[in-house]
Amino acid sequence: MSTSPFSRRRTCIAVAALCALGTPLAQAQAGYPSKPITIVVPYAPGGSNDNFARVMAKGLTTALKQTVIVDNKSGASGNTGTAFVAKSAPDGYTLVAVSSSLVTNAAIQTNLPFDAAKDLAPVAMMARGPFIVAVNNDFPARTPKELVAVLKAAPGKYAYASSGIASTNQFATEQLKSLSGTFLLHVPYRGIGPAVTDLISNQVQVLISSGPSIMPQVRSGRIRAIAVTSAEPSPIAPELPAMASAVPGYDFEAWWGLLAPAGTPPEIVAQLNAEVNKVLATPEFKEFLLKEGALPYPQTPAQFAATIAADIPRWKKLAQQQKILPE
Repeated sequence: MSTSPFSRRRTCIAVAALCALGTPLAQAQAGYPSKPITIVVPYAPGGSNDNFARVMAKGLTTALKQTVIVDNKSGASGNTGTAFVAKSAPDGYTLVAVSSSLVTNAAIQTNLPFDAAKDLAPVAMMARGPFIVAVNNDFPARTPKELVAVLKAAPGKYAYASSGIASTNQFATEQLKSLSGTFLLHVPYRGIGPAVTDLISNQVQVLISSGPSIMPQVRSGRIRAIAVTSAEPSPIAPELPAMASAVPGYDFEAWWGLLAPAGTPPEIVAQLNAEVNKVLATPEFKEFLLKEGALPYPQTPAQFAATIAADIPRWKKLAQQQKILPE
């Protein structure tokens, strides 16, 4: 059946219109990023998540030739800002800077406003780092073996501090208790600052926390460092032995990384991952991380997803065993 010249003309116009609509979409995908990217930090300014995000944002701004800004959305132990990103458009323009507290929270919280394994797309691991095992200066132990011996000889006599329920500090200490067969009372604080203050004044006797929160006080002689929590001695404090030298199997390292909303196009995730890993390889970022008590730890998105997927049941098991309950 033949068509009229008018019909053929109308068809051509329609096809041209569809092509015109499709072209900007294709260009937008190929031209990512075409507008500023936001990294949400789900905590107040000044913590490790915030510090890492700001230095990474600077590096990515140069690498992507597009502004990368940091936006602090604190509240609910990091869950407010993380939920905001989980519910954001999956277009690569909204990321969240998280730490391993994401998985310790998920291990005990039953009413989170997001699913850490399903609602977020792992983009890139930024860093990993062991914690430091520190004690009050009056505590009668100077080595990992002496620490275990003192705690075993007096179960319940000593207390440990953490920055709060479900914090990485608590999980690191409870793992040590579980593997060493020791018992310490738990005193949770609202933040690591008050915990360090009370360690100095001997209100608590043990604190396991990041290098930046502990080592300045160690160097000033106000508290004493015993060990690092990694399986082997670490470059962040090469003078300290590994706690595993006295407690076989003990290995705790915090991590920090970037996530996007689930459904973010894989090619955008891959592009961001590649650029983050380039920043991690720069001498400036390595030097910055070492001062923060961490080391660069590049992973593919799939490897990072596997880390999260493995960590949640691991810490859930410890939480059930040690009776770590939400507030």
